[in-house]
Amino acid sequence: MSVMGHPDSAGRFGEFGGRFVPEPLMPAVIELEKTFEEAWGDPEFRAEYRRILREYAGRPTPLYHATRLSELVGTDVWLKREDLAHTGSHKINNVVGQALLARRLGKTRLIAETGAGQHGVATATAAALFGLGCQVFMGEIDVERQALNVFRMQLLGAEVVPVSSGSRTLKDAVNEAMRTWVSCLETSHYCIGSVMGPHPYPYIVREFQRVVGEEASAQFADAAGKSPEWVVACVGGGSNAAGTFAGFADSSAKLIGVEPEGGAAIGKGVKGVVHGMISMFLQDEFGQVEEAQSISAGLDYPGVGPEHAYLAAIGRASYESVGDAEVLEAVRVLARSEGIIPALESAHALAWVIRERARFKEGESVLVTLSGRGDKDAETIAKASGAGL
Repeated sequence: MSVMGHPDSAGRFGEFGGRFVPEPLMPAVIELEKTFEEAWGDPEFRAEYRRILREYAGRPTPLYHATRLSELVGTDVWLKREDLAHTGSHKINNVVGQALLARRLGKTRLIAETGAGQHGVATATAAALFGLGCQVFMGEIDVERQALNVFRMQLLGAEVVPVSSGSRTLKDAVNEAMRTWVSCLETSHYCIGSVMGPHPYPYIVREFQRVVGEEASAQFADAAGKSPEWVVACVGGGSNAAGTFAGFADSSAKLIGVEPEGGAAIGKGVKGVVHGMISMFLQDEFGQVEEAQSISAGLDYPGVGPEHAYLAAIGRASYESVGDAEVLEAVRVLARSEGIIPALESAHALAWVIRERARFKEGESVLVTLSGRGDKDAETIAKASGAGL
């Protein structure tokens, strides 16, 4: 039985997950579960999904041997280039699948939350492709620091709704998107962007992102004749890591999820129920959710997907954190050694590899999922580096 298989009948991975939603939402998530199970078992649905990823999203994405970075680190480093997928990140894999589900459900509009804006851009892209309406909720702070992605969403025809409540970041965008969904269930599908939320979302998103790990596993075997000893990916909600880990969970590879130091839900959090799921969250002594702090808008979330909490609990994956300064240095290192500017999210995984290079034994290989490209972060990086645009 696979380590990353189907959740149990209650939608849980061990003690994490589940479905904790207001009564009006229960029929919608149950219908979504039923529809997904039928669709995922339908060869025609799978074929259309794969066709769109191939012809439109640009899959398979390359696996790249970063030779100059490898020299710097002292071990072989390979990059799964999700930054080269259409829209600039892995997010398109999930959104194409959910847009197909929305069409199967008879919905005419997509609702989404976004932090760094990549999920919002992917959702707006799929909505345009399928002729659906699109409304994206985004915290005011993220609207300001991700202005390029806001423009991209609007150009694609989406309505971007700034959220001014709470920390004005990703957590609050999720809150507002879920509240809005309750009011328009008949016409709208909530396209969650990560492996979080009430069941079946963590499972659905992981399955749509599984393509990343399955491709990488086959590509690495072809290129190196073995599995990598280490597989590393950044973790906020954790969709790119879950998709990557799904391709290696049953191998001998060590799985490393890298969280931001100021948002390390597994490293510093406690179990709780937020956004419809049991998982690990940053909370104070009274159980109130605390704000996450990260230079990366996409990882600025105080919790983590329930399957990641489960993988940590059973010891199959390890979760470690890096600070903002390390992340900025990793951006510089990859840019100057390989000519690739990574997203700040992806740079967390790279920062861990650079910092922990003494842990890698001679002859070992490290696979890093480069979940997105760094165009969107240029202004943030410039400001943090004391430069200007």
